[in-house]
Amino acid sequence: MKIEESTIVETNDYRVLIYPASRQFTAKESKVITEKLYDFLATWAAHEKPLESSFKIEKNQFIIICVDEEKEAASGCSIDALGGIIRELDNEFQLGLLDRMKASYVENGEIKTLKLQDFKKGLKEGTIPTNIEVYDFSKSFYIAYLSDFLLPLRRSWAGIYVD
Repeated sequence: MKIEESTIVETNDYRVLIYPASRQFTAKESKVITEKLYDFLATWAAHEKPLESSFKIEKNQFIIICVDEEKEAASGCSIDALGGIIRELDNEFQLGLLDRMKASYVENGEIKTLKLQDFKKGLKEGTIPTNIEVYDFSKSFYIAYLSDFLLPLRRSWAGIYVD
């Protein structure tokens, strides 16, 4: 069951799952991802109870899934089912959606994504400037996603890698 965009309230009652791609989606990929997620979420359930959920593609690179757990909590099996559709999309388009060992950041208005080790090395060596903003894929509640999904480097999780 879909949560209509207009009914989303800025509250931490909504669980958020973020799937970051290693690159931006092509127009065709975005269309297929949208269709498959829309179909999946229309029937997504936990213990045969429909989950009120929605999704959006953020910055043409991040899949954001939102679940109203006040009505029905997503269970392990339902999260596994979601993982299945994400894996299917990942295999079809080679997007790196399940790879959490990467960093995405904004430099000069452009989103860049690197392997975490290359990102840390770039910060240490100074090839990545410290005035960047960094995405945080670990946000698990809607309000945290809204306020802290993109932060200046020093205020982000990656701030530990700079002096």
